[in-house]
Amino acid sequence: MPQHVLVTGGAGYIGSILVPKLLARGDTVTVIDSLMWGIGPMLSFLGHPNLSVDYNDARKESNLREHLKRADTVINLAAIVGYPACQHHPTTAKETNIGVVANLARHMSPSQQLIQASTGSTYGAVEELCTEDTPINPLTLYGETKAEAEKYVLDAEGIPLRFATVFGVSPRMRLDLLVNDIVHQVVHNRTFVMYEGHARRTFLHSTDAANSILFSMDHYDQMKGQPYNVGDESLNFTKLEIAQMVKQQFDYYLHQAEFGEDLDKRDYAVSYQRIRSLGYRANVSMEHGIAELLKACPLIKPFSIYRNF
Repeated sequence: MPQHVLVTGGAGYIGSILVPKLLARGDTVTVIDSLMWGIGPMLSFLGHPNLSVDYNDARKESNLREHLKRADTVINLAAIVGYPACQHHPTTAKETNIGVVANLARHMSPSQQLIQASTGSTYGAVEELCTEDTPINPLTLYGETKAEAEKYVLDAEGIPLRFATVFGVSPRMRLDLLVNDIVHQVVHNRTFVMYEGHARRTFLHSTDAANSILFSMDHYDQMKGQPYNVGDESLNFTKLEIAQMVKQQFDYYLHQAEFGEDLDKRDYAVSYQRIRSLGYRANVSMEHGIAELLKACPLIKPFSIYRNF
């Protein structure tokens, strides 16, 4: 049955993939977004009759409460994402990553559904295979804010989706993500310097991330009140393995630095059995995602304010 879906951050990396999928299903969609990166990611579907866009900040509680009156499901994607961005803007990160969720939980009714974009960054560095029962130990402000936000979601009987590190192309492209960054750098520089290549990470294509939200909507009663790791064991890799996979498709010089450190201290592998047992599958392989990025990144030129071209 079609729903009225409120999507915060709907013009972002995942939102700009998700929203047209919701519209294609027949849902009515309201997007709240500050359009920090412009309206470009939404232009291809902006004219859809079942879409409305509120150019606003999701932190504005009164506005959020007004939109909640018409929503069946809320998908909260509004966030300051990643440890560098959160370290540079700590107050905004806390207000957005925690405050928006707290406001949603405060004003939503028990009949409304809440799906939260969370992250595997909540786990930190873990020796054993992470499951949803593994104690969380975030190592960065980003992970800390997402861990705190999950408490509000679970108290509201919602669903926190702990995404693996996302990669791949999106209408609102991001180059700060590990795989995307490696591909962009090697395409333009023909070299990449790898710090702490032994660190284990787990990955998820941007399209699969969006599809997991649709899956959660369709299985809400089964999933509510629990966190879910979202990804696939086949996408558990070390950083060095990712760099070598890129090298298989595009030749470049890979330098493994003996000194220096990756400030993102995550190191873990993750089990996705809980969501897989319900029927969810991540379908896009790392090889396919890298090939896709190798098409896109040559068209995304390095930019400097000190250049006239």
